[in-house]
Amino acid sequence: MYNWQFEKWANFIYNEEIISTDALKFAELSGEIFGIFKTFGSAKQQNEILDIMISEAIKTSEIEGEMLSREDVRSSFLKQLGLTTTIKNIKDRRAENVALLMLDVRNNFQTKLSEKLIKEWHGMLFLNAKYIRAGVYRSSEEPMQIVSGPVGKEKVHFEAPPAKQVPQEMKNFVKWYNSFKTNGNIQKIILKTAITHIYFESIHPFEDGNGRIGRALIEKCLSESLGRQIIMSISQTIGKDKNKYYEEMKRAQSTLEIDRWLLYFSQLLIDAQQNALDILDFSLRKTQFFDKYKSTLNERQTKVINKMLEDGKDGFEGGMTAKKYISIAKTTKATATRDLTELVKLGIFEQNLAGRSTNYTLDL
Repeated sequence: MYNWQFEKWANFIYNEEIISTDALKFAELSGEIFGIFKTFGSAKQQNEILDIMISEAIKTSEIEGEMLSREDVRSSFLKQLGLTTTIKNIKDRRAENVALLMLDVRNNFQTKLSEKLIKEWHGMLFLNAKYIRAGVYRSSEEPMQIVSGPVGKEKVHFEAPPAKQVPQEMKNFVKWYNSFKTNGNIQKIILKTAITHIYFESIHPFEDGNGRIGRALIEKCLSESLGRQIIMSISQTIGKDKNKYYEEMKRAQSTLEIDRWLLYFSQLLIDAQQNALDILDFSLRKTQFFDKYKSTLNERQTKVINKMLEDGKDGFEGGMTAKKYISIAKTTKATATRDLTELVKLGIFEQNLAGRSTNYTLDL
């Protein structure tokens, strides 16, 4: 049986206290993130939020098998925000649509949840889509199934309620959401967000896009309950172990007892916050680094180091080499060798010898 087939469907059974420790950790990390964020100037704050939104947009699409260009997504956000007048040609319309959705969720988190709002989000996600009825609940009499495996050997992981039940199910969902008051209690905020996600995903009201709308609801619920925009990408964390996410969801959708789901979900939020904290801490150290060395580095060295830091806290894969330096700085081998030697002397680069090859790592 699936959860919606139980007689007492949507009356979830749980022990709220099992996430009490996680709630304390969530509050602690949230405070640290907010503390670091406040040290940034307004322009830097805007850039950090933009980068987090870009990551969320890319990852929430990637989880559903849609690979979007970071350049397209970034250009889409800049276009929507009106931050530049020179927008590069956006090749993939899906990038514009997911940027539109992410910005609406983030900027209007205090708007009361309604079926109309959820349908509007879906309409944004599939704006001008040819094969999806944007902003409309599914109506096909065919079962809505979550399956995997080759044709003829599909494995059904979950089957959602029949389409004829969806309108009433969504009315019940929205009514439940708006009646659940958290009063700023972190434990109850995590509880409400965890149930919101599994409840919505179990109804699966649309032909497509349910996962992306469901993850948008996570951000909406957290921000609304906390009274401020969250600074983290939940989809980036889910994407690190997508199979685990689907496995835990499948378990939760076969019962009304959701303690295991609560434990998984609360840890997911903690991991997402820790990742956000690492990103902001990295950004802070990056700023401090350039403040310290900006008068010491030449233009080539600055360009190369910026390139190494472009991919964020996970760094520049394989380290810097003389060959890479020449390519990035557009310089000669002799100049590259001299620049690299200076960076080692300054203690900015650490030289690593590996047989005949030598690479350099940067430690902020």
